[in-house]
Amino acid sequence: MRTSLLIVLLLNSIFTMAQKTDTTFLKKLMESRPELFSSVLNHPDKNQVQILYTQITRAAKNKPSFKSYSFNLNPHHYFYPASTVKLAAVIFALEKVNRLKSTGLTVNSKMITDSAFRGQTKVTKDTTTKNGYPTIEHYIKKILLTSDNDAFNRLFEFIGRAEINQKLKKYGFNDSRILNRLAIGDAGESSKNTNPIQFYHQDQLVYDQKAQFDPLEYELNLTNLTMGKGYLDSADRLVNKPFSLANKNAFAINDQHHLMQKLMFPEAFPAKERFNLTSADYHLIYTYMSKYPTESDYPKYNADEFWPTYAKMLYYGREKSIAPDPNIRIFNKYGDSYGYIIDNAYLVDFKTGIEYLLTAVIQSNEDGIFNDNKYEYDTVCFPFMKNLGRTIYEFEKNRKKPKPDLSKFKLDY
Repeated sequence: MRTSLLIVLLLNSIFTMAQKTDTTFLKKLMESRPELFSSVLNHPDKNQVQILYTQITRAAKNKPSFKSYSFNLNPHHYFYPASTVKLAAVIFALEKVNRLKSTGLTVNSKMITDSAFRGQTKVTKDTTTKNGYPTIEHYIKKILLTSDNDAFNRLFEFIGRAEINQKLKKYGFNDSRILNRLAIGDAGESSKNTNPIQFYHQDQLVYDQKAQFDPLEYELNLTNLTMGKGYLDSADRLVNKPFSLANKNAFAINDQHHLMQKLMFPEAFPAKERFNLTSADYHLIYTYMSKYPTESDYPKYNADEFWPTYAKMLYYGREKSIAPDPNIRIFNKYGDSYGYIIDNAYLVDFKTGIEYLLTAVIQSNEDGIFNDNKYEYDTVCFPFMKNLGRTIYEFEKNRKKPKPDLSKFKLDY
């Protein structure tokens, strides 16, 4: 009751303010809940919080219009994007398949990855699939359900580093770059070399991709590339100097948010600015972005390791004991690494008609040491994400707007 009353009292003053500026609304909204946000608001630089929230209002024929609000947004202030880069890879991999369809390549072609440079690994089978072999579609499922690192690395190798970064620029994601595979220490020359790959339809070769080399560096104007006071090296020895994240992937909050908006609402953009995806591609992405790991048969996940809300940071905070609201689906891609928690989400409530886009990052690393696996995810980051998502939800519940037709996002799981 107290939460709803506070929101209602603030609606007029805050909403009026929001129409004039996009930089104070979220701060005022969080200040109205000091019991939830005071610690973070008192240390916004320490926790490196950035937020972008977009309201969606439907007009005639269900046409969406958007109004965005930010907190502490700075595309040049670096944070490690972790697994959030995987959503771009999913889209670009599907675009490449569509470009190569004349060869007979499909998302379900058998994908055999070879090796041609030091550190590269081969993949010839996948025991998590029904038929035992890897495919683009199955890698996409594993990325969207549980953020599988190897699955991303295989799409990175298929698309190629050069094409990934060309696509980022093509679609206006100018504050971002994707340079490295994940979780294998990929850097330098190894990250510039990608594996040869062959695709088969049954036993017939349909597409043979040679090993690729990308010489470019993709410089960005970034600050905050060195962090903390020390780190553990690959031998778990403490190095007493700041940790460098130079030459790593970068995916700014504004670019993540824009990508999600374009993905969920292609009809709101001119045809030339839309992703080159088919209706089947959109259905695949929407399904597995919003599906819970426990709803999947292939791959099959242990609910103790990957519970329903495992990938849903905003609104659920990854709490294991929370039962998902049956009326709500969250289409999102999260990341967690080096003390950072990031989530890029579109939430819909089919019962109330609530929908909004919300992207946020927060970090907590009290000891200032990186690579020690001692980060305050459970006490700082996850609660912040849960509280932020629910505070925006409460605000939306009281915002007057036409009730949208959300049937497009009501999928069969």
